Amino acid sequence: MPRPAAIVVNGLLAGLAVVALFPLLWMLSVSFMAPGASSVYPPQLLPHEPTLGNYRELFARVGVGRYLANSLLVAVAATALSLFFNVTAGYAFAKLRFAGRDRIFRLMLGALVIPGQVAMVPLFLLLKQLGLVNSYGGVIVPAMASIFGIFLVRQYALSIPDDLLEAARIDGASEWRIFAMVVVPLLKPIVVTLAVFTLLGTWNDFMWPLIVLTDKELYTLPVALAGLSREHVQDNELMMAGSVLTILPVLVVFLVLQRYYIQGLMTGGVKG
Repeated sequence: MPRPAAIVVNGLLAGLAVVALFPLLWMLSVSFMAPGASSVYPPQLLPHEPTLGNYRELFARVGVGRYLANSLLVAVAATALSLFFNVTAGYAFAKLRFAGRDRIFRLMLGALVIPGQVAMVPLFLLLKQLGLVNSYGGVIVPAMASIFGIFLVRQYALSIPDDLLEAARIDGASEWRIFAMVVVPLLKPIVVTLAVFTLLGTWNDFMWPLIVLTDKELYTLPVALAGLSREHVQDNELMMAGSVLTILPVLVVFLVLQRYYIQGLMTGGVKG
C-alpha cells in the first residue's frame, strides 16, 4: 500500500477508535469528578480535582459491594456449569454416534430462530414450579446450557481427527478419559471463547435477573445500578462510578483472554 494511502487509512481508523472510545473515557473521567462537576457549562473533559468520593459512597452508603459479589457468584457459577454442559454436548454431537443425533441437532438449530423473550414466560413458570424464583438458581439454571454454545463447540470439535480418538480407545482409555485428557486440551481456544461469551452475557444480563429476582439483597450489579439511577437521577458522577465498576471486571477478563478468544472464533469459523 502506498505511503499516503496508508496514512489516510490509519488516520481514519484512529479517528473511528477515538469516537468509539470517547464515551468510555468520559465516563471514567466523570467518575472521578466532585458531585455536580459534570453538569457545569462548558462541560469538563477532565476532573479539576480528582476524587474517589463517588466510589467510597458506592461501597459505604449504597452497598454496591454486595451487588458486586452477587454478580461475581452468578457469573462464575453460570460460566462453569455452561462450559461443562456445552462442551460435553458439543463433543457428543460432533464425535459420538447415537440414534437421532443429526435430527436432534437440526431441531436444536431450528430453535435458534425463536426470540429469547418469547421463552421468558414459560421459563419463569417452570422455575416457579421448581421453587427457584427469587434465588441465585433462578438466574443460573437458564444459563447452564445454550444452543449457540453447543453449536460453537460442535463446529470446533469436528476438526479433531477421528484417528486420534480411535487410537486412544485402542489403548484402553474410557470415553470420559478420552474427553478429559485428549479432547478438552484440543478444545482450549473454543472453551475460552465460550467462557468469555457466557461470562459477558451473564454479567451484563439485566432483563432476566430483574424478572426472576425480587429480593434486593439478591440483585446483580446491572439491576442494582438501574435502581440506583432512579434514586440518584441527578447524580451523574455517582452513576458513572457505578458504570465503571460494572464494566471494569469483564473488560479485564476480555483483555486477558483476547488471544484465545480470537483464535477460537477464527479456527472454529474456518474448520466449521
